[in-house]
Amino acid sequence: MRILTVNAGSSTVKIRVLDGHGSPWRLVCARDLDADRGRPDPGELRRALSSLGPIDGVGHRVVHGGHRFTGPAAVDRQVRWALGDLSAMAPLHQPPALAAMDATSALLPDTPAVAAFDTAFHARLPAAASTYAVPTSWRTTFGVRRFGFHGLAHEWAAHRTVALVPEASRIVVAHLGSGASLCAVTVDTDGAPHSVDTTMGYTPTAGLVMGTRCGDLDPAVPLYLVERHHLPAATVAAALDRESGLLGLAGTSDMRTVLDREGAGDPNAVLAIEVWLHRLRAGIAAMTAALGGLDALVFSGGVGENQPELRRRTVNGLGYLGLALDATANATSSGSAEADISAHDAPARTLVVHAREDIVMAQQVRDVLGALGPVRARAVRPGHWGPVSPVHYGAGGRRSEV
Repeated sequence: MRILTVNAGSSTVKIRVLDGHGSPWRLVCARDLDADRGRPDPGELRRALSSLGPIDGVGHRVVHGGHRFTGPAAVDRQVRWALGDLSAMAPLHQPPALAAMDATSALLPDTPAVAAFDTAFHARLPAAASTYAVPTSWRTTFGVRRFGFHGLAHEWAAHRTVALVPEASRIVVAHLGSGASLCAVTVDTDGAPHSVDTTMGYTPTAGLVMGTRCGDLDPAVPLYLVERHHLPAATVAAALDRESGLLGLAGTSDMRTVLDREGAGDPNAVLAIEVWLHRLRAGIAAMTAALGGLDALVFSGGVGENQPELRRRTVNGLGYLGLALDATANATSSGSAEADISAHDAPARTLVVHAREDIVMAQQVRDVLGALGPVRARAVRPGHWGPVSPVHYGAGGRRSEV
């Protein structure tokens, strides 16, 4: 079975083709297309897809599945509409994913599509971790809870950790990139990982300091800005997602540039790195507490995989958790290679794992289509969606249809 995976961001769409006839999955093709809010140039997308050969199914990374989607779902007209209604909860990610989904499906109308959700890995968080201490009506009527995100990346990193360190049953995954989150993972006796806590919340804005997102913030701050300083709610919401984080502290969201400026003595960059590391170390300690101990810490994502100096400075503040690095292994590990960068006598292991959401997505597509069977899979192919009205969301998540 040949699976196309589509991972849409604000400026690129990553397309991968994986062949699942053997084991493990084999990467056949990898293309990154420039895209404005998940909308690649139609001609470029057409040329890219026409060069891929036969495709049996398409998997789309969708950030927010809400309460309804706790596992991968074959995409039909009703599912597509439901995903649009969740855009207000992930305004940076959901619209690009849906734009790429619509564009791809228009070019592959007879190929079944499956949505793979970043929230699904966290769908069974323990109540103590998923429940906010807010009025009952907010939780029961409005569905307010911790959802968690980056689930595809966390799941992959946890699986690889089990393969590399079979005895590890208490794992903290640090997925660090422009978006960043931590996940506390337990492993059952069959080797299956389960999320038991995570740093992101009802939306992907919560948790660690990110490229443009603020992370955890006293909820009184935006209310104060709206009520006392009369800033529009949409303006505040947009600033928390698009103008905060490293960008708000150092003037750039690119971690490489921040590190260069820190090295040159820029005080704003120095502060940005200190705040970023402070939140990260505190979060790792909190995830370890949720697990009752730590067997392995895993770095993943663009920053986690490619910034050995940040890994060193993170772990140097966490020796009390049993973490210690081998300086040479850490300094030489970057890119797509997996590595154990632990000191040989460290009680807890430290790993670097290349993020491969595409493999998790491809497996989920194969599972969903296999469960449906060929007749039902054909019945939900994108060509049966019918027209879907464009949905536009403002900075505050308000919806208008045209």
